[in-house]
Amino acid sequence: MSNCHHNPCNTKLDPVMLDPTQVYQDFYYPQEYEVIHTVEVIRRHHCVPCPKHVHVVVERDVNMGLMRGATRGSRTRGRR
Repeated sequence: MSNCHHNPCNTKLDPVMLDPTQVYQDFYYPQEYEVIHTVEVIRRHHCVPCPKHVHVVVERDVNMGLMRGATRGSRTRGRR
């Protein structure tokens, strides 16, 4: 037989311990906090001119003179 299958290291070696590799698993939990938004209500009052229509009646008499072509009876009505 050849020496190629022969293992010259028959002694068992102690294991080598390495520092652990750290793997993180992050867990997140909501934690509410208040954000205050102030709303200021400003009541503004405005005077707005609105027309109010007022009707004034004015009466007057106008003398038109004698009516042409009127009959005598129509002019003297009520004077008999």
